[in-house]
Amino acid sequence: MISKSQVKYIQSLGQKKHRDEFGLFIAEGPKLVKELMQETNAMIEEVFAVEEWIAENRKWVDGVTEISFQELERISQLTTPNQVVAIVKKFPVEEPVVKAKVSLVLDTIQDPGNLGTIIRTADWFGVRQIICSEDCADLYNPKVVQATMGSIARVKVFYTDLVGWLQKQKEIRIYATMLEGKDISKMSPLTEGLILIGNESKGISGELLQLANEKITIIKKGKAESLNAAVAVGIVLERLS
Repeated sequence: MISKSQVKYIQSLGQKKHRDEFGLFIAEGPKLVKELMQETNAMIEEVFAVEEWIAENRKWVDGVTEISFQELERISQLTTPNQVVAIVKKFPVEEPVVKAKVSLVLDTIQDPGNLGTIIRTADWFGVRQIICSEDCADLYNPKVVQATMGSIARVKVFYTDLVGWLQKQKEIRIYATMLEGKDISKMSPLTEGLILIGNESKGISGELLQLANEKITIIKKGKAESLNAAVAVGIVLERLS
């Protein structure tokens, strides 16, 4: 059973101001919750699950509250609720260390699905940190969390004023992804660098572009005007990471 006050509290975590207030976020669905349990079990505050999930996950049932499907519907942020909801502590915020590694820098990525997919893609290619402008989508937005498919536990995401932060990175090369630039297929893989990805519709802001050392591009063969930001990240990382 779950009380009315618990339902209201969990529902409130769908809003950023309440996530910030409590330092918690929501994760839903068997795959995502299981990944978080495996990667960072100590960060999980509470788990609410239907009988079916509990029966299939005996290893993880300690401290799990069994609820009905109707109760799951009341606390879920998904259009189609999926067996289990976890309340998770936000991850510690750490200043990025950029030497001797490849990192992504995101300028105003506002679509939650794009941000979540970029995090998941970074995880696939072994990129362990992403630096976001302060107006990027919130890392703990339920749609972002869902799209990461568990990679949120492995990739560190740091929000900052990108202009001020990049101005301090004097010993690291900054590669700006553009429609026109050096063909990435002719570049060697990077062992160190900051790869700057722009807004879905406006691209990289002029202030940030001025701080880049090199403009790079994915050569276009068709007639599409541009690439989805998350797709572009996957292509760039496949070539350069």
